[in-house]
Amino acid sequence: MKRFFLLLSTLFFLAPAVHAADTGKAPDALVREVSDDVLTIVRKDRSIQSGDARKVVNLVEDKVLPHFNFRRITMLAVGKDWRSATPEQQDKLVDAFRTLLVRTYSNALTQYRDQTIQYKPLKFAETDSSVRVQTEVRQAGSQPIGIDYSLEKTPDGWKVFDVVVAGVSLVTNYRGSFAREIQLGGIDGLIRSLEQKNREVDVASAR
Repeated sequence: MKRFFLLLSTLFFLAPAVHAADTGKAPDALVREVSDDVLTIVRKDRSIQSGDARKVVNLVEDKVLPHFNFRRITMLAVGKDWRSATPEQQDKLVDAFRTLLVRTYSNALTQYRDQTIQYKPLKFAETDSSVRVQTEVRQAGSQPIGIDYSLEKTPDGWKVFDVVVAGVSLVTNYRGSFAREIQLGGIDGLIRSLEQKNREVDVASAR
Protein backbone atom coordinates (compact mmCIF):
# COMPACT_ATOMS: atom_id res chain seq x y z
CA MET A 1 0.00 0.00 0.00
CA LYS A 2 2.88 2.35 0.82
CA ARG A 3 4.48 1.77 -2.60
CA PHE A 4 1.07 2.13 -4.26
CA PHE A 5 0.59 5.51 -2.60
CA LEU A 6 4.05 6.70 -3.56
CA LEU A 7 3.63 5.72 -7.18
CA LEU A 8 0.30 7.46 -7.50
CA SER A 9 1.56 10.49 -5.67
CA THR A 10 4.03 11.08 -8.47
CA LEU A 11 1.18 13.17 -9.84
CA PHE A 12 1.25 15.22 -6.65
CA PHE A 13 4.13 17.09 -8.24
CA LEU A 14 2.98 16.98 -11.84
CA ALA A 15 -0.38 18.64 -12.19
CA PRO A 16 -0.27 21.67 -9.90
CA ALA A 17 3.08 23.10 -10.99
CA VAL A 18 2.37 26.64 -12.19
CA HIS A 19 4.47 29.64 -13.18
CA ALA A 20 4.24 32.94 -11.38
CA ALA A 21 3.19 34.62 -14.61
CA ASP A 22 0.12 32.39 -14.74
CA THR A 23 -1.34 33.33 -11.35
CA GLY A 24 -4.25 35.16 -12.95
CA LYS A 25 -5.51 32.02 -14.69
CA ALA A 26 -8.22 29.70 -13.45
CA PRO A 27 -6.90 26.89 -11.23
CA ASP A 28 -7.95 24.10 -13.58
CA ALA A 29 -6.29 25.86 -16.52
CA LEU A 30 -3.06 26.12 -14.57
CA VAL A 31 -3.21 22.45 -13.62
CA ARG A 32 -3.84 21.39 -17.19
CA GLU A 33 -1.38 23.63 -19.03
CA VAL A 34 1.70 23.29 -16.88
CA SER A 35 1.29 19.57 -16.20
CA ASP A 36 1.91 19.02 -19.91
CA ASP A 37 5.19 20.91 -19.62
CA VAL A 38 6.39 18.90 -16.60
CA LEU A 39 5.31 15.58 -18.09
CA THR A 40 7.22 16.37 -21.26
CA ILE A 41 10.39 17.00 -19.26
CA VAL A 42 10.03 13.73 -17.33
CA ARG A 43 9.31 11.70 -20.45
CA LYS A 44 12.30 13.05 -22.36
CA ASP A 45 14.91 13.28 -19.62
CA ARG A 46 16.71 9.95 -19.37
CA SER A 47 18.64 11.00 -16.28
CA ILE A 48 15.39 11.60 -14.39
CA GLN A 49 14.03 8.25 -15.51
CA SER A 50 17.23 6.55 -14.40
CA GLY A 51 16.89 8.02 -10.92
CA ASP A 52 19.05 11.15 -10.88
CA ALA A 53 17.84 12.35 -7.46
CA ARG A 54 19.47 15.79 -7.61
CA LYS A 55 17.99 16.58 -11.00
CA VAL A 56 14.51 15.49 -9.92
CA VAL A 57 14.71 17.57 -6.74
CA ASN A 58 15.79 20.58 -8.80
CA LEU A 59 12.79 20.06 -11.09
CA VAL A 60 10.43 19.88 -8.13
CA GLU A 61 11.97 22.92 -6.42
CA ASP A 62 11.87 24.97 -9.60
CA LYS A 63 8.38 24.20 -10.83
CA VAL A 64 6.45 23.07 -7.75
CA LEU A 65 7.56 24.50 -4.42
CA PRO A 66 6.44 28.10 -5.07
CA HIS A 67 2.88 26.90 -5.70
CA PHE A 68 2.22 24.82 -2.60
CA ASN A 69 1.24 26.34 0.72
CA PHE A 70 3.44 24.11 2.85
CA ARG A 71 2.70 26.08 5.99
CA ARG A 72 -1.00 25.39 5.70
CA ILE A 73 -0.39 21.76 4.69
CA THR A 74 1.75 21.31 7.81
CA MET A 75 -0.74 23.12 10.03
CA LEU A 76 -3.60 20.92 8.82
CA ALA A 77 -1.53 17.75 9.21
CA VAL A 78 -0.48 18.64 12.76
CA GLY A 79 -4.05 19.57 13.66
CA LYS A 80 -5.01 20.97 17.05
CA ASP A 81 -1.47 20.60 18.39
CA TRP A 82 -0.27 23.27 15.95
CA ARG A 83 -1.54 25.99 18.31
CA SER A 84 0.62 24.70 21.16
CA ALA A 85 3.81 24.92 19.09
CA THR A 86 6.02 27.98 19.43
CA PRO A 87 6.73 30.06 16.30
CA GLU A 88 10.22 28.51 16.15
CA GLN A 89 8.78 24.99 16.42
CA GLN A 90 6.21 25.78 13.72
CA ASP A 91 8.97 26.94 11.36
CA LYS A 92 10.98 23.78 12.04
CA LEU A 93 7.91 21.62 11.42
CA VAL A 94 7.21 23.33 8.08
CA ASP A 95 10.84 23.03 6.95
CA ALA A 96 11.16 19.36 7.97
CA PHE A 97 7.81 18.32 6.50
CA ARG A 98 8.42 20.18 3.25
CA THR A 99 11.83 18.50 2.92
CA LEU A 100 10.30 15.08 3.57
CA LEU A 101 7.57 15.56 0.97
CA VAL A 102 9.95 16.91 -1.66
CA ARG A 103 12.46 14.08 -1.24
CA THR A 104 9.87 11.34 -0.99
CA TYR A 105 7.87 12.39 -4.02
CA SER A 106 10.93 13.29 -6.05
CA ASN A 107 11.94 9.64 -5.71
CA ALA A 108 8.46 8.58 -6.84
CA LEU A 109 8.66 10.92 -9.83
CA THR A 110 11.49 8.87 -11.34
CA GLN A 111 9.04 5.96 -11.67
CA TYR A 112 6.64 7.87 -13.91
CA ARG A 113 6.31 6.26 -17.33
CA ASP A 114 3.21 6.17 -19.53
CA GLN A 115 0.32 7.36 -17.37
CA THR A 116 -2.10 9.89 -18.83
CA ILE A 117 -4.25 12.47 -17.06
CA GLN A 118 -7.88 13.28 -17.70
CA TYR A 119 -9.36 16.45 -16.24
CA LYS A 120 -12.92 16.77 -14.99
CA PRO A 121 -14.83 20.01 -15.66
CA LEU A 122 -14.51 22.56 -12.87
CA LYS A 123 -17.28 24.97 -11.97
CA PHE A 124 -16.38 27.84 -9.68
CA ALA A 125 -17.25 31.48 -9.13
CA GLU A 126 -14.84 34.39 -9.14
CA THR A 127 -15.65 34.88 -5.46
CA ASP A 128 -14.64 31.33 -4.49
CA SER A 129 -11.58 31.25 -2.26
CA SER A 130 -10.97 27.51 -2.55
CA VAL A 131 -11.66 24.85 -5.17
CA ARG A 132 -10.99 21.18 -5.83
CA VAL A 133 -9.57 20.27 -9.22
CA GLN A 134 -10.47 16.66 -10.00
CA THR A 135 -8.35 14.51 -12.28
CA GLU A 136 -8.17 10.88 -13.24
CA VAL A 137 -4.94 9.03 -13.91
CA ARG A 138 -5.11 6.25 -16.49
CA GLN A 139 -2.63 3.52 -17.28
CA ALA A 140 -3.05 0.57 -19.60
CA GLY A 141 -4.14 -2.54 -17.75
CA SER A 142 -5.12 -0.71 -14.56
CA GLN A 143 -8.25 0.89 -13.18
CA PRO A 144 -8.38 4.70 -13.35
CA ILE A 145 -7.27 6.43 -10.17
CA GLY A 146 -8.75 9.71 -8.98
CA ILE A 147 -6.33 12.41 -7.86
CA ASP A 148 -7.89 15.63 -6.63
CA TYR A 149 -6.12 18.88 -5.75
CA SER A 150 -7.45 21.33 -3.17
CA LEU A 151 -6.34 24.87 -3.98
CA GLU A 152 -6.88 28.18 -2.23
CA LYS A 153 -6.78 31.68 -3.67
CA THR A 154 -4.01 33.82 -2.21
CA PRO A 155 -2.54 37.23 -3.12
CA ASP A 156 0.17 35.28 -4.96
CA GLY A 157 -2.25 33.13 -6.95
CA TRP A 158 -3.76 29.70 -6.40
CA LYS A 159 -1.87 27.44 -3.96
CA VAL A 160 -2.32 23.73 -3.29
CA PHE A 161 -3.02 22.79 0.33
CA ASP A 162 -4.07 19.15 0.02
CA VAL A 163 -4.02 16.26 -2.44
CA VAL A 164 -6.47 13.36 -2.35
CA VAL A 165 -5.25 10.14 -4.01
CA ALA A 166 -7.85 7.39 -4.52
CA GLY A 167 -9.88 8.89 -1.68
CA VAL A 168 -6.89 9.24 0.67
CA SER A 169 -6.02 12.79 1.73
CA LEU A 170 -2.35 13.69 2.05
CA VAL A 171 -3.16 15.80 5.10
CA THR A 172 -5.32 13.16 6.76
CA ASN A 173 -2.81 10.43 5.96
CA TYR A 174 -0.10 12.20 7.95
CA ARG A 175 -2.34 13.56 10.73
CA GLY A 176 -2.67 10.20 12.46
CA SER A 177 1.07 9.51 12.54
CA PHE A 178 1.82 13.08 13.61
CA ALA A 179 -0.62 12.79 16.50
CA ARG A 180 1.07 9.60 17.70
CA GLU A 181 4.53 11.20 17.54
CA ILE A 182 3.29 14.23 19.50
CA GLN A 183 1.66 12.01 22.10
CA LEU A 184 4.96 10.19 22.62
CA GLY A 185 7.43 13.07 22.48
CA GLY A 186 5.59 16.35 22.10
CA ILE A 187 6.17 18.83 19.28
CA ASP A 188 9.94 18.44 19.56
CA GLY A 189 9.50 14.67 19.24
CA LEU A 190 7.63 15.13 15.97
CA ILE A 191 10.36 17.45 14.67
CA ARG A 192 13.03 14.90 15.55
CA SER A 193 11.02 12.15 13.87
CA LEU A 194 10.66 14.15 10.63
CA GLU A 195 14.35 15.06 10.62
CA GLN A 196 15.27 11.40 11.14
CA LYS A 197 13.06 10.37 8.22
CA ASN A 198 14.80 12.96 6.07
CA ARG A 199 18.19 11.51 6.96
CA GLU A 200 16.93 8.03 6.07
CA VAL A 201 15.67 9.26 2.70
CA ASP A 202 19.07 10.89 2.07
CA VAL A 203 20.87 7.62 2.81
CA ALA A 204 18.50 5.64 0.58
CA SER A 205 18.93 8.13 -2.28
CA ALA A 206 22.70 7.95 -2.03
CA ARG A 207 22.77 4.18 -2.58
